[in-house]
Amino acid sequence: MGLTSNKVLALAILVAVVFFAATVWLWPRLAGRGWRALSGRVGLLLGTQLSLFAAVGLAANNYFLFYGSWADLLGREQEPGVVVDHSAASGVRNVSLVEKRNLEVPGGQHPQVGGQIQKVVISGEESGIRSPAYVYLPPEYFQPAYAEKTFPASVVLTGYPGTAENLLKGLRYPRTAYEQAKAGRMQPMILVMLRPTVAPPRDTECVDVPGGPQTETYFAKDLPKAVSAAYRVGGEPRNWGFIGNSTGGYCALKIALHHPEQFAAGAGLSAYYKAAEDVTTGDLFKGDDSLRRRADLLWSLDNLPQGESSFLVTTSKQGESNLRGTLDFIEKVKSPARVSSITLDSGGHNFGTWNREIPPTLVWMGGRLSAA
Repeated sequence: MGLTSNKVLALAILVAVVFFAATVWLWPRLAGRGWRALSGRVGLLLGTQLSLFAAVGLAANNYFLFYGSWADLLGREQEPGVVVDHSAASGVRNVSLVEKRNLEVPGGQHPQVGGQIQKVVISGEESGIRSPAYVYLPPEYFQPAYAEKTFPASVVLTGYPGTAENLLKGLRYPRTAYEQAKAGRMQPMILVMLRPTVAPPRDTECVDVPGGPQTETYFAKDLPKAVSAAYRVGGEPRNWGFIGNSTGGYCALKIALHHPEQFAAGAGLSAYYKAAEDVTTGDLFKGDDSLRRRADLLWSLDNLPQGESSFLVTTSKQGESNLRGTLDFIEKVKSPARVSSITLDSGGHNFGTWNREIPPTLVWMGGRLSAA
């Protein structure tokens, strides 16, 4: 049973309840001073505390998805699964298919009803980076009426360190996109979901590190090119959007701002606006101040030409630390670029807040993109 399995969580809760009940029931019998009574009391207390800690920890992990597997929890890097097909589309060598999943909706066992989630590995020709990802294909992708049609696509990133499964389980992007499209609020859209940590464990802040990982090149050039070749997605800016939360939100705004020739829209949920530089990033700029300034989005808005991209930024009046930066970003966006925002009265930097923002974000993104 996997770390995020509901069966594991239910078993942990059951064990905690049993230890608690045993403690209440047996405590009077262990009131003596002998070593057996003392050992019994210590054992019951220790078992109860550990089982409660395990149950609470598993429940928190199931909600926030800090760790996606036992190997992830134990600090072992999890390699991609065995490739069962060499491409998601015939003749394509940069998108390798690992497995297919159905969406858990009524009739979801049929892709033309519920769509499909494909786990893939996307290789970058120019950057040399390979990263696992999940691709959500809407039901229309498999329906005969759409057989010759293309679809808009959005890259979706987690925060750092994050796991791509956060986007499926905790943040429910495929399910939300399915529901919004079915309700007629947005057009069907392909989602390419992954984490920003494409050179683990380093946080590269989606920049091209001198002499290091070329992460910006991977997201801005390699990924759209590979996906457009493997799936029915156009290669024009109006076909592509970028969404992310936290570090992923910074990346989404940065890539859309610096690459309007590839992305028509970028949405940053709880984004910050300047590349982090700390122990997780290492030396990102190798002393090059021009690269450091370019990675500051507010500086870029003031000093670099603004393309025709649209931006969506989110914050809250209480609970988020990016309110001031978000207001500055909104003020600095000038025509021909456009900016929209979501400002909650309260909401912290967490999945609960982002789940309130994701449905309108997807609707907004769907309105900014078009099929080829």
